[in-house]
Amino acid sequence: MNEFYKNLLTSAFVLIIGFILSIVVSKTSEELLRKIVKRTRTDSDDYIVNELVKIIKPIGWALTSIISWKILPISREADPIIIGTAELFCIVLLIRFCNKVVIRTLRSWSDRIEDQAVRTMLRSLGPMVRSLIWGIGIIFFLQNIGVQMAAIWALLSAGGIGAGLALKEPVQEFFEYITILLDKPFQNGQFIHIDNVWATVERVGVRSTRLRSLSGEIIVMSNSSLTNGVISNYAEMENRRISHRIGIIYDTNIIKVKKIPSLIKSIIDSTNDAIFDRCHFVEFGPSSLDFEFVYFIPTNNYLRAMTAQQEINIAIMECFKRENIEFAFPTQTIHLANSN
Repeated sequence: MNEFYKNLLTSAFVLIIGFILSIVVSKTSEELLRKIVKRTRTDSDDYIVNELVKIIKPIGWALTSIISWKILPISREADPIIIGTAELFCIVLLIRFCNKVVIRTLRSWSDRIEDQAVRTMLRSLGPMVRSLIWGIGIIFFLQNIGVQMAAIWALLSAGGIGAGLALKEPVQEFFEYITILLDKPFQNGQFIHIDNVWATVERVGVRSTRLRSLSGEIIVMSNSSLTNGVISNYAEMENRRISHRIGIIYDTNIIKVKKIPSLIKSIIDSTNDAIFDRCHFVEFGPSSLDFEFVYFIPTNNYLRAMTAQQEINIAIMECFKRENIEFAFPTQTIHLANSN
């Protein structure tokens, strides 16, 4: 048997043995790893084992094919293409495996976190991590096939500077998005006030936040505008403090004047969602005797607060009518001196 057929048979033998060994290693590894992961309580390691077992056979076949190809007694001109294709195939499998494992790990971490904002942030890092792994894999492949990386690094550096300048605002908005998720000045569904805008937060996005105004329209604000502004978050308000002033006419009997604080206190105490704080005769106004009363509404619900305030105002009007206490309105008294 001449050398050509001998090498041909050797190549075929290596190919067959390699394929068989790949299957055997895959099965053995699967059984061994499954015994190990059965001792753990999490599902993440089971997922990693499943994905690892899936790539053992194809990578083994690709490596076997490379070895078998090198044994073939043929021209070596096609070696860079064949071997490069096989290496690319292996690298793609490894990159996909790493992506799946990392993304699954991020999701597993986020599921164990109770904070919804941090959970959302971890999940949002998925595309960035996936792109980073693909970039590292491509650079490794190019370097492995003999590409001069000095020129590539110079090109990437120049491109990175240009991209950094072009993507300055989007990158800034992304970090403001991270700030909102971590610092939590507001969350979805909360009612806020910023820059004369009263609205409910509908969705915090990577670049902007969608708000639903009181009149119903959607307002889109950049994340940087929100983090740089002064935000009033009414959802975090445990008690709403309400202060009012009312004025009565100067002709009111002094006994009724003394009764007004207790009358207002009894009205507020009998109203749901209202806690009395104080009521005082505070000032002799230009045309009225002024009383100031303060009470708290222990809810962040705007509708309930306005309902309680309305009930109190109507009850004060009814009470003053029963007691014959008149509200004052701006008046002027002009005294004319007789010159005679």
